[in-house]
Amino acid sequence: MPVSADRAWLQDYLDYLRYERRLSARTLDAYQRDIGGYLAWCEQQQCPAWEPVAQQQIRRFSAHRHRDGISGTSLARQLSALRGMFRFLLREKRVRGNPAEGVRAPKSGRRLPATLDVDQIGRLMDIQDGNPLDLRDRAALELFYSSGLRLSELAMLDVAQVQTADDLLEITGKGGKTRRVPIGSMALSAIDAWLRVRPQLARDGETALFVSQRGARLSGRAIEQRVALHARRQGMPRHVHPHMLRHSFASHLLESSGDLRAVQELLGHADIGTTQVYTHLDFQHLAQVYDKSHPRARKRRR
Repeated sequence: MPVSADRAWLQDYLDYLRYERRLSARTLDAYQRDIGGYLAWCEQQQCPAWEPVAQQQIRRFSAHRHRDGISGTSLARQLSALRGMFRFLLREKRVRGNPAEGVRAPKSGRRLPATLDVDQIGRLMDIQDGNPLDLRDRAALELFYSSGLRLSELAMLDVAQVQTADDLLEITGKGGKTRRVPIGSMALSAIDAWLRVRPQLARDGETALFVSQRGARLSGRAIEQRVALHARRQGMPRHVHPHMLRHSFASHLLESSGDLRAVQELLGHADIGTTQVYTHLDFQHLAQVYDKSHPRARKRRR
């Protein structure tokens, strides 16, 4: 099959994901990168990409990516994208099998997410200036930590979503799934302070909760930059990003409650296995307490 046809079939698959599966633009970009990397390798190897392809070819591609230093998680995502592409081609009767089925990425150690402790969270939120931008940023930081939101979820919030009688926030997360999360009292207070000055910045008719100096919805990238700015101003010892606040929310909540299912619901994780990483964080904390406190542990370390 000519190279152009290989890439034309990829475009057909992306159109299917866009119009039938209704996947987001960000997800489509990830599929295009992952499958595009496989196509580039096939072009370099001068081998067909889709038909006829044996499982051994997919294994060679996987081994090549692994030697390049690609993590097991990233490689698993690429293989998943290929399996989906071959399933689509099977449905369209363009190939005779799915050679990516049964090919698994090598396991890699699971990296634990970075978190802030409670004192560091307090320092980060201690924004003293009362100008509109700082009031906006404090409201955003408090809401990140209060409700465990993803960056994209916070950026897409509208004013109407936080003006509820029950102090619950309805969020549309990954895959279009909705969940309801509480808003803590500190976050509510910060949001109220921001809403009082928001008209100084927001354009007429703008529905976004958080707006830029130009009055339009604040972008995710701008939110990331503001979080990092306030962390530097407060003398935080490392780079702080929005997802770190989500990780801290989950870790602190699980440490206090031990209720893994509840944390899963609040985070909007489809698979509880994703949430279980925070149990490892909690165990690390307990192990540190043990090592510092138990007399026999201290003697053993000497």
